[in-house]
Amino acid sequence: MPTYEYVCEDCGYVFEEFQNITAKPLTVCPKCGGHVRRKIGTGAGLIFKGSGFYITDYKDKKAGSTPSKKKTNKEKKAS
Repeated sequence: MPTYEYVCEDCGYVFEEFQNITAKPLTVCPKCGGHVRRKIGTGAGLIFKGSGFYITDYKDKKAGSTPSKKKTNKEKKAS
């Protein structure tokens, strides 16, 4: 559910309201009872969850393959 930002046209009080996306916009100021309007463009937020984002998360597997492992002395003698 997004958080919407409202501003009262009478007293200038600015507040945020956590509402369902299908809920009707608020019309009454909780501070003075005046008329409020919802600000445009403030309803969406970006939330990052998880351990993090790294350049390797979206890297092409073919282009970003790991370098070949160098053979140790024992492996060279066994070959």
